[in-house]
Amino acid sequence: MTTTEPRTPAKGSPGSYSPTTTEVADSAAGVVGTRNDADTGFGGRVGQARQLIELAERTLSAAIIDEAERGSSWTQIAACLDISAEDAEERYSCAVQAGKDAFDEPYRPDETGRRRIPQLPTAAYDPNWACAQLDRWACLRHVGIDDRQAASASLVMAESAGERIPAEEETTR
Repeated sequence: MTTTEPRTPAKGSPGSYSPTTTEVADSAAGVVGTRNDADTGFGGRVGQARQLIELAERTLSAAIIDEAERGSSWTQIAACLDISAEDAEERYSCAVQAGKDAFDEPYRPDETGRRRIPQLPTAAYDPNWACAQLDRWACLRHVGIDDRQAASASLVMAESAGERIPAEEETTR
């Protein structure tokens, strides 16, 4: 069942940045040289590397939002970034606030006012689908070595609007 209203992953779950992380990993794989390099146009490798940096920056921002949501202080976040707490807060506080605001107002109207544009990652609107995608990705890449729930096993989802989250046994039938 696909939900249309967001369901918040429990604090500490990497629901918002895991899909971005898989994009980074897949993009990094594309930068590896292969015998098909002759098929890549001049500058193609540079373009792929630039895209990888952009994806990594989005992943970092999503991870910082997640850490702030979990209750990490700017001092703790800054220590991981190897910058001062003031610099970390200055650089990322807008992203953290935007993440909080998106949960308060998960959709915004488009220019015409006729359509709603999602403000949150797909995982917030359909966490079961997102977890299944992450598990499939991890299984195909042997991240969890024969663990069909390598990504979702540690996630605990919060229920919303009385909707019950299926237990593991119910989703594997």
